Amino acid sequence: MADGWFPESVAADYDGPGGANDPAVIEPAVEVLAELAGDGAVLELAVGTGRIAAPLASRGLDVAGIELSRAMASRIAAKPGGDRVAVTIGDMTTTRVPGTFSLVFLVFNTISNVTTQDGQVAVFANAAAHLRPGGHFLIEVGLPSLRRLPPGQDTVPFAVAPDPAGGGYVGFDQYDVVTQQFTSNHITISADGSGQFRRIPFRYAWPAELDLMARLAGLGLAHRWAGWDRSPLTPDSTTHVSVWEKPVRP
Repeated sequence: MADGWFPESVAADYDGPGGANDPAVIEPAVEVLAELAGDGAVLELAVGTGRIAAPLASRGLDVAGIELSRAMASRIAAKPGGDRVAVTIGDMTTTRVPGTFSLVFLVFNTISNVTTQDGQVAVFANAAAHLRPGGHFLIEVGLPSLRRLPPGQDTVPFAVAPDPAGGGYVGFDQYDVVTQQFTSNHITISADGSGQFRRIPFRYAWPAELDLMARLAGLGLAHRWAGWDRSPLTPDSTTHVSVWEKPVRP
């Protein structure tokens, strides 16, 4: 698929209200990212439709993005500030853009869209290659719900939302704990009884594994939080925001 798992049929509804597009979700992320960027340039890997990059550009930051899906990237320019985001179409594991950056970031579980360990290692290496000394690489990603798996079960539901008018939505993750592969499964039923099923493959990695990937890329852990509010990570956290730093001197 030229646009990977995010073709026009997905991109058309990606900016719908609520969820990841809720201002209450976007604004705290933009605050943290802007602070980390300081007066330097910013690069978002898997920039998507620009839900984070465009608000950063609206603040006057120099923002670039790499995106595999042309369908997703085509929506960026229409957002306030989006016309100032320099977008390069390509794979974030290998695509290089000109310049160096004070911040490279990858949010909303997108590191897990890279479904091999080698590919995830390559993302870290590519991010580090774009960073200026003292720059930061940030990832926001969910923690796998393996504690909810009893023996013999491989599936964890994460959403059951019946529609009072008929139909509804069910989401569940299915894990392979040997390979660290999992799929996110989405079933939508309309009021007339017709349905749509979408399945997306992922690879999960624990924070310790991501730290090792960072170390291989020459980066060191600077911050780790449970979310954009910078609360501490605990055994009950479901996500983490991790920040690694490129040393000023080798």
